[in-house]
Amino acid sequence: MFLFFSKLLPLFVYPLGLACVLMLVALVTLWRRPRIATLSLAIALILLLVGGNGVAATYLVRSLEWQNLPSSPLPDADAIVVLGGGIKPQISPRPWVDVAEAGDRVLYGARLFREGKAPLVILSGGRIDWKGGGPAESADMAKIATALGVPESAILQDPTSLNTYENAVNVRKILQERGLRRILLVTSAMHMPRSLLIFAKQGIESIAAPTDFLVTEQDMRELSGSTESTLLNWIPDADRLQQVSRAIKEYIGIVIYRLRGWL
Repeated sequence: MFLFFSKLLPLFVYPLGLACVLMLVALVTLWRRPRIATLSLAIALILLLVGGNGVAATYLVRSLEWQNLPSSPLPDADAIVVLGGGIKPQISPRPWVDVAEAGDRVLYGARLFREGKAPLVILSGGRIDWKGGGPAESADMAKIATALGVPESAILQDPTSLNTYENAVNVRKILQERGLRRILLVTSAMHMPRSLLIFAKQGIESIAAPTDFLVTEQDMRELSGSTESTLLNWIPDADRLQQVSRAIKEYIGIVIYRLRGWL
């Protein structure tokens, strides 16, 4: 039940969901409370304008992504742990497993293995039945990893975890069974701050190996670039609205996980 509500309730806090709630309030109060209706519509509009704003999205996302910029070169470790969340299952009409936006995780994990950073790759992630279902994401990630040159003998899987806390708990058990200590933790840069805190709470020595960066140095330069780029950055955009929602999700996750004692 916690898992369901952890997915449901934040939807009403993100700019789009909250704007919809406010517009619903405006419809209900339009005839008897026109001032409340007007205020609700105004706040909803502001939420969408700010949430879809390129400047707001870039700085909010960067506040998470740039907390753990990777060292160069990354040190060696006992294992490379790749968190799920970026692979779509092979369900018709897909001819094979699909790589989504966060699919950079398994691609980067395979690259680190081929660079000799660790002798094992631990793929962590299951599937939620009521969110598409399908085979465990760890198995789908394994298909991609082997296609990229990682031998099956070097792959370990955690196919049951459904959130980042369970990722950490299950990975800790795998590490303890094999006497492993230090890992390279691979996940999206925006997800990395919360992930490091959760893994540290489990006593796992983790080295950040973030990927899937949404904000680059070029993006920062464009904020103060030409008139054309500045104008486009201030016009609301659906992709930026999604980025802001993802960032808010991470900050909410940090608060909720801290309240539950998970980090």
